[in-house]
Amino acid sequence: MISPLFSHLLIPYLIAMFLALNMGGSGTGPAFSAAYGSNIIRKTLIPGLFGIMVFLGAVIAGKGTATTVGKGLLSPEMMSFTVVSIILFSVSISLLIANLFGIPQSTSQATILAVTAPAIYFNAFNSEMLFYEIIPVWFVLPVISFVICFLIGKYIYKPLRRKGYTISKKINESYVLKGLILLMSLYVAFSIGANNVANAAGPIASMTINELNIDLDSNFVLIMILSTLIIAPSFGIGSSIFGHKVVKNTGKEIVLFGKIEAVIIAFVSASLLLFASLTKGIPTSLVQLNVGAIIGIGVAKLGFKNIFKKTSVNKFFAMWIIAPIISFSLSLFFIYLADIFNILEYE
Repeated sequence: MISPLFSHLLIPYLIAMFLALNMGGSGTGPAFSAAYGSNIIRKTLIPGLFGIMVFLGAVIAGKGTATTVGKGLLSPEMMSFTVVSIILFSVSISLLIANLFGIPQSTSQATILAVTAPAIYFNAFNSEMLFYEIIPVWFVLPVISFVICFLIGKYIYKPLRRKGYTISKKINESYVLKGLILLMSLYVAFSIGANNVANAAGPIASMTINELNIDLDSNFVLIMILSTLIIAPSFGIGSSIFGHKVVKNTGKEIVLFGKIEAVIIAFVSASLLLFASLTKGIPTSLVQLNVGAIIGIGVAKLGFKNIFKKTSVNKFFAMWIIAPIISFSLSLFFIYLADIFNILEYE
């Protein structure tokens, strides 16, 4: 016979795994688009490698972001069965829409806005953290990613290209360079694990602690790790379901780039995300960091006018605005319904 506690926890954990499937699809693009776009790796190998590195990143370096999502914006005492289920379901739907369009989406932004909705509704909103810590990082880091890659592309890569170094067949076909590109892709996936798994694991950890009625401060990290063990493998499954279309859009349709450029793109975007994860535990968008880096290289090669004429870039910006709004709106709507029907347990 299934215990009431188990059945109570089962639904939000299943929703969290569904969310992880969608995060896996969305995160595959920034992790492996560089390697795939440079024809280094077959698409069939991507989901397994991606899933392993996401899991390692979450376990080794995911504490900070899980803490922020799980108890930074909304009091963990309010992370009940109903509230957490609504948050995760709202994020899942917004990401599912983005994945169906093949557009890599910011899981972190969708999750933060989904958590913000009940926080505002309950008048328990930590506006200082959102407006003075999280949102500035969302705007600043993609710009930094773009600027770094633009400067590298314009003042380092292009001069080397004119001298023939970057198009040398010997260099581009060397196993050292191919291995370095693959290593960078794994590094990106690790950074995704450090930052994005927390979007599901953080709320789940707070909810589990509430349901088990145990001390939050001394058990949060342990429960978060256990939640990660359940949720993280779903990233690899999601990558195999949604990943190919997203990888194709980011790796092939924005701008064709070479192997050396691929290393630059992967290293810059992953390093900035890992920096955000390890310093203040800020959930941020690797998708936007990665696309910012790709556009930076593309603008250095093609110019602003040509790169922003491309349809894929326009679709990316549109979906980045729409999906978080969908996530916030769904979360607020379902919280309102739950309040009307008296199913908010913390009351």
